Amino acid sequence: MIVAATVREEVAGFLSALLTVYLICIIAHIVISFILAMGARMPYSRTASGILGFFRDVTEPYLRIFRPLPLRIGPLDLTPIVAILLLQIVGGIVVNVVRG
Repeated sequence: MIVAATVREEVAGFLSALLTVYLICIIAHIVISFILAMGARMPYSRTASGILGFFRDVTEPYLRIFRPLPLRIGPLDLTPIVAILLLQIVGGIVVNVVRG
């Protein structure tokens, strides 16, 4: 029984860390997109393009779920905020269920 509880706790900790890393990726994507929208871009920078491409490729499949919802207010897109809130709520529930 003690081994099963330890394994459940380790899996719950791993899921919690995974959700935190994904949350950081979403926030980084938002910040980088905002900075680029303000006009700050290094032309022909392979490093910047690689980093931006990584965050876009990692976060867009999840954010694309929320894109059809009417969450745009002028130039402001509230899609990432709703996605983060849902990720936190559902992720917290899943981690607590796994933890037992």
